This record gives sequence, C-alpha cells and structure tokens, in this order.
Amino acid sequence: MGSPRITGLSWGRLETELGIFKDAKLYPGGAREWDWNETGTRHEPGVQPADVEELLERGAEVVVLGCGFHGRLGVCEETLRLLRERGVEVHAERTGEAVLRYNELAPAGKAGALIHSTC
Repeated sequence: MGSPRITGLSWGRLETELGIFKDAKLYPGGAREWDWNETGTRHEPGVQPADVEELLERGAEVVVLGCGFHGRLGVCEETLRLLRERGVEVHAERTGEAVLRYNELAPAGKAGALIHSTC
C-alpha cells in the first residue's frame, strides 16, 4: 500500500483516506493522530527527531513537514540533520503548501508527513 492521500484540510481538521485527524502522521501504508505529548513537541523549538523516527521506520524516503497555516511550528536543527544523515529528502512548509506537496509525492508510495492543522 502506498502513502495515504490527504482529501481535505481546514483549520483543526485534516481528512485522509484513512481517517480524520487534528494533527497527523502519514507514512507508507498508514496514518495516525500526531500526539505532540509523546515526544514533548512544542511550537518552539518545533518538530523533534523522535517525531520523524516513526515515519522513517515505516519506510518514508521523503518527509513533508506541515508547519501550521501561519508557519508557527518550528523544526529543530537536529531533526533536519537526522533526515539529511539518512539521505531523506525533506520539505518544511506552511500547512497548505505542505499538503499539496505531500499529495504530489504520495502516489510514489514512499512519502511520509507530519501535518499540523492549526497555527
């Protein structure tokens, strides 16, 4: 199974082929709620290496980070370093642009994403 497509987006709501989420982790073959409390993620410093680890474990070769509609979710430098060291292409963009990019990449089946659906 490929990476699930995102079918709808509005403030606080992300619709995918596999369910509806507030914030989501998407990866080849699945999707689930992205619970920031699992890794202690906050807007600053942002997406943690532990947040993307699950995507890599599930086969993502390209990762899209949706940093919020207004771009308020940061990305830790350690996260970017981890992805670069593993040879993973990464795109960190405001959520609207991130959803478009992810949906372009999803048909190839090796895309992963963390999508924040508010700020």
